[in-house]
Amino acid sequence: MFIYFIRTILLYIFVVLGLRLMGKRQIGELQPSELVVTLLISDIAAVPMQENGIPLISGLIPIFTLVAVELILSALMLKSDKVRSLISGKPVIIIREGKILQRQMKRVRFTIEDLMEDLRQMNIFRIEDVEYAIVETNGKLSILPKPDQMPATAGMLKVPASGDGLPMLIISDGLVHKSALAVCGLDERWLDSVLRKQKIQPSDVFLMTADKSRNHQIILKEPKA
Repeated sequence: MFIYFIRTILLYIFVVLGLRLMGKRQIGELQPSELVVTLLISDIAAVPMQENGIPLISGLIPIFTLVAVELILSALMLKSDKVRSLISGKPVIIIREGKILQRQMKRVRFTIEDLMEDLRQMNIFRIEDVEYAIVETNGKLSILPKPDQMPATAGMLKVPASGDGLPMLIISDGLVHKSALAVCGLDERWLDSVLRKQKIQPSDVFLMTADKSRNHQIILKEPKA
Protein backbone atom coordinates (compact mmCIF):
# COMPACT_ATOMS: atom_id res chain seq x y z
CA MET A 1 0.00 0.00 0.00
CA PHE A 2 2.82 2.39 0.89
CA ILE A 3 4.46 1.73 -2.51
CA TYR A 4 1.24 2.76 -4.30
CA PHE A 5 1.21 5.95 -2.25
CA ILE A 6 4.82 6.82 -3.13
CA ARG A 7 4.35 6.00 -6.84
CA THR A 8 1.22 8.16 -7.00
CA ILE A 9 2.96 11.12 -5.36
CA LEU A 10 5.99 10.83 -7.67
CA LEU A 11 3.85 10.59 -10.80
CA TYR A 12 1.78 13.57 -9.67
CA ILE A 13 4.94 15.65 -9.17
CA PHE A 14 6.37 14.68 -12.57
CA VAL A 15 3.08 15.33 -14.41
CA VAL A 16 2.70 18.76 -12.79
CA LEU A 17 6.33 19.55 -13.63
CA GLY A 18 5.79 18.49 -17.23
CA LEU A 19 2.67 20.62 -17.61
CA ARG A 20 4.44 23.60 -16.01
CA LEU A 21 7.20 23.29 -18.61
CA MET A 22 4.55 23.54 -21.33
CA GLY A 23 3.49 26.98 -20.05
CA LYS A 24 0.49 28.53 -18.34
CA ARG A 25 -2.82 28.09 -20.15
CA GLN A 26 -6.34 27.30 -19.08
CA ILE A 27 -7.92 24.17 -20.58
CA GLY A 28 -10.18 26.26 -22.83
CA GLU A 29 -7.15 28.12 -24.22
CA LEU A 30 -5.06 25.08 -25.19
CA GLN A 31 -3.99 24.72 -28.79
CA PRO A 32 -4.85 21.35 -30.42
CA SER A 33 -1.32 19.97 -29.98
CA GLU A 34 -1.24 21.05 -26.32
CA LEU A 35 -4.62 19.45 -25.63
CA VAL A 36 -3.52 16.16 -27.23
CA VAL A 37 -0.32 16.10 -25.16
CA THR A 38 -2.25 16.89 -21.96
CA LEU A 39 -4.72 14.06 -22.57
CA LEU A 40 -1.96 11.58 -23.44
CA ILE A 41 0.06 12.50 -20.35
CA SER A 42 -2.93 11.94 -18.07
CA ASP A 43 -3.65 8.58 -19.72
CA ILE A 44 -0.02 7.41 -19.59
CA ALA A 45 0.39 8.46 -15.95
CA ALA A 46 -2.67 6.44 -14.92
CA VAL A 47 -1.16 3.10 -16.06
CA PRO A 48 1.88 2.83 -13.71
CA MET A 49 -0.21 4.47 -11.00
CA GLN A 50 -2.70 1.59 -11.08
CA GLU A 51 -0.35 -1.28 -11.97
CA ASN A 52 2.36 -1.85 -9.38
CA GLY A 53 4.06 -4.41 -11.66
CA ILE A 54 4.88 -1.78 -14.29
CA PRO A 55 8.19 0.02 -13.63
CA LEU A 56 7.74 3.69 -12.77
CA ILE A 57 10.28 4.67 -15.41
CA SER A 58 7.98 3.17 -18.08
CA GLY A 59 5.52 5.96 -17.35
CA LEU A 60 8.02 8.77 -16.86
CA ILE A 61 9.90 8.33 -20.15
CA PRO A 62 6.80 8.71 -22.40
CA ILE A 63 5.61 11.69 -20.34
CA PHE A 64 8.85 13.63 -20.72
CA THR A 65 9.13 12.56 -24.37
CA LEU A 66 5.73 14.14 -25.05
CA VAL A 67 6.68 17.28 -23.12
CA ALA A 68 9.94 17.55 -25.07
CA VAL A 69 8.10 17.19 -28.40
CA GLU A 70 5.60 19.87 -27.35
CA LEU A 71 8.40 22.26 -26.31
CA ILE A 72 10.17 21.73 -29.65
CA LEU A 73 6.94 22.35 -31.57
CA SER A 74 6.28 25.49 -29.51
CA ALA A 75 9.76 26.81 -30.31
CA LEU A 76 9.25 26.10 -34.02
CA MET A 77 5.84 27.83 -33.97
CA LEU A 78 7.42 30.94 -32.45
CA LYS A 79 9.86 31.16 -35.35
CA SER A 80 7.81 29.96 -38.32
CA ASP A 81 4.39 31.05 -39.57
CA LYS A 82 4.11 27.90 -41.68
CA VAL A 83 4.68 25.58 -38.73
CA ARG A 84 2.27 27.63 -36.59
CA SER A 85 -0.43 27.41 -39.26
CA LEU A 86 0.15 23.68 -39.76
CA ILE A 87 -0.03 22.81 -36.06
CA SER A 88 -2.50 25.36 -34.68
CA GLY A 89 -4.31 26.61 -37.78
CA LYS A 90 -5.29 30.24 -38.38
CA PRO A 91 -8.04 32.47 -36.99
CA VAL A 92 -11.08 32.48 -39.29
CA ILE A 93 -13.42 35.44 -39.83
CA ILE A 94 -17.05 34.26 -39.81
CA ILE A 95 -18.78 37.67 -39.66
CA ARG A 96 -17.61 40.65 -41.70
CA GLU A 97 -19.41 44.00 -41.49
CA GLY A 98 -22.57 42.41 -40.08
CA LYS A 99 -22.77 39.61 -42.65
CA ILE A 100 -22.28 35.93 -41.85
CA LEU A 101 -19.69 34.16 -44.01
CA GLN A 102 -21.43 30.81 -44.31
CA ARG A 103 -18.61 29.03 -46.13
CA GLN A 104 -16.17 30.02 -43.42
CA MET A 105 -18.55 28.77 -40.74
CA LYS A 106 -18.79 25.39 -42.48
CA ARG A 107 -15.03 25.29 -42.80
CA VAL A 108 -14.52 25.56 -39.03
CA ARG A 109 -17.68 23.50 -38.27
CA PHE A 110 -19.22 26.39 -36.34
CA THR A 111 -23.02 26.11 -36.17
CA ILE A 112 -25.40 29.06 -36.09
CA GLU A 113 -26.47 27.90 -32.61
CA ASP A 114 -22.84 28.08 -31.44
CA LEU A 115 -22.52 31.56 -32.94
CA MET A 116 -25.70 32.94 -31.38
CA GLU A 117 -24.86 31.46 -27.98
CA ASP A 118 -21.38 33.01 -27.98
CA LEU A 119 -22.77 36.38 -29.08
CA ARG A 120 -25.41 36.34 -26.33
CA GLN A 121 -22.69 35.68 -23.75
CA MET A 122 -21.08 38.92 -24.98
CA ASN A 123 -24.41 40.80 -24.65
CA ILE A 124 -24.88 40.98 -28.41
CA PHE A 125 -28.25 39.79 -29.71
CA ARG A 126 -28.23 40.90 -33.35
CA ILE A 127 -25.81 39.79 -36.05
CA GLU A 128 -25.92 43.20 -37.71
CA ASP A 129 -24.39 44.77 -34.58
CA VAL A 130 -21.14 42.88 -35.19
CA GLU A 131 -18.39 44.40 -37.32
CA TYR A 132 -16.17 41.33 -37.17
CA ALA A 133 -16.39 37.93 -35.48
CA ILE A 134 -13.36 35.65 -35.51
CA VAL A 135 -13.02 32.02 -34.49
CA GLU A 136 -9.61 31.83 -32.83
CA THR A 137 -7.28 28.84 -33.12
CA ASN A 138 -8.43 27.57 -29.71
CA GLY A 139 -12.08 27.59 -30.84
CA LYS A 140 -13.13 30.70 -28.93
CA LEU A 141 -15.03 33.54 -30.59
CA SER A 142 -13.68 37.10 -30.59
CA ILE A 143 -15.81 40.01 -31.77
CA LEU A 144 -15.47 43.65 -32.70
CA PRO A 145 -18.85 45.42 -32.30
CA LYS A 146 -19.85 48.11 -34.74
CA PRO A 147 -18.84 51.60 -33.58
CA ASP A 148 -22.37 52.66 -32.66
CA GLN A 149 -22.76 49.57 -30.46
CA MET A 150 -19.67 50.06 -28.34
CA PRO A 151 -20.42 51.15 -24.77
CA ALA A 152 -20.26 54.90 -24.06
CA THR A 153 -19.31 55.74 -27.62
CA ALA A 154 -20.61 57.69 -30.57
CA GLY A 155 -23.75 55.56 -30.86
CA MET A 156 -24.89 56.41 -27.33
CA LEU A 157 -23.97 60.09 -27.74
CA LYS A 158 -25.71 60.34 -31.13
CA VAL A 159 -22.45 61.41 -32.76
CA PRO A 160 -21.70 60.23 -36.33
CA ALA A 161 -19.10 57.53 -36.28
CA SER A 162 -16.96 55.63 -38.74
CA GLY A 163 -15.07 52.42 -38.10
CA ASP A 164 -11.31 52.09 -38.49
CA GLY A 165 -11.63 48.43 -39.41
CA LEU A 166 -10.18 45.43 -37.64
CA PRO A 167 -6.71 45.96 -36.11
CA MET A 168 -4.47 43.39 -37.76
CA LEU A 169 -1.29 41.75 -36.50
CA ILE A 170 1.41 43.26 -38.74
CA ILE A 171 4.56 42.04 -36.96
CA SER A 172 4.84 39.26 -34.40
CA ASP A 173 8.19 38.53 -32.79
CA GLY A 174 10.08 40.10 -35.70
CA LEU A 175 8.05 38.37 -38.46
CA VAL A 176 6.19 40.61 -40.94
CA HIS A 177 2.71 39.43 -42.00
CA LYS A 178 2.32 40.72 -45.56
CA SER A 179 -1.24 39.40 -45.88
CA ALA A 180 -2.28 41.49 -42.86
CA LEU A 181 -0.84 44.60 -44.52
CA ALA A 182 -2.94 43.89 -47.61
CA VAL A 183 -6.13 43.49 -45.53
CA CYS A 184 -5.54 46.97 -44.08
CA GLY A 185 -4.87 48.45 -47.52
CA LEU A 186 -1.25 49.06 -46.55
CA ASP A 187 2.03 47.98 -48.10
CA GLU A 188 5.64 47.36 -47.15
CA ARG A 189 6.64 50.91 -48.09
CA TRP A 190 4.27 52.26 -45.44
CA LEU A 191 5.66 49.79 -42.92
CA ASP A 192 9.27 50.72 -43.78
CA SER A 193 8.40 54.40 -43.38
CA VAL A 194 6.85 53.86 -39.93
CA LEU A 195 9.81 51.78 -38.74
CA ARG A 196 12.38 54.25 -40.12
CA LYS A 197 10.75 57.11 -38.20
CA GLN A 198 11.31 55.15 -35.00
CA LYS A 199 14.77 54.01 -36.15
CA ILE A 200 13.98 50.32 -35.70
CA GLN A 201 13.93 47.15 -37.79
CA PRO A 202 11.20 44.46 -37.92
CA SER A 203 13.52 42.20 -35.91
CA ASP A 204 13.34 44.75 -33.04
CA VAL A 205 9.53 44.52 -32.85
CA PHE A 206 7.74 42.11 -30.52
CA LEU A 207 4.23 43.19 -31.58
CA MET A 208 2.80 45.64 -34.11
CA THR A 209 -0.85 46.14 -35.04
CA ALA A 210 -2.46 48.49 -37.57
CA ASP A 211 -5.88 49.24 -39.06
CA LYS A 212 -7.28 50.73 -42.28
CA SER A 213 -6.92 54.27 -40.90
CA ARG A 214 -3.19 53.64 -40.39
CA ASN A 215 -3.53 53.76 -36.63
CA HIS A 216 -0.80 51.53 -35.29
CA GLN A 217 0.77 50.30 -32.08
CA ILE A 218 4.33 49.02 -31.68
CA ILE A 219 5.77 47.09 -28.75
CA LEU A 220 9.52 46.52 -28.88
CA LYS A 221 11.28 43.39 -27.75
CA GLU A 222 12.71 43.50 -24.26
CA PRO A 223 16.52 43.52 -24.14
CA LYS A 224 18.06 40.13 -23.46
CA ALA A 225 19.29 39.67 -19.93
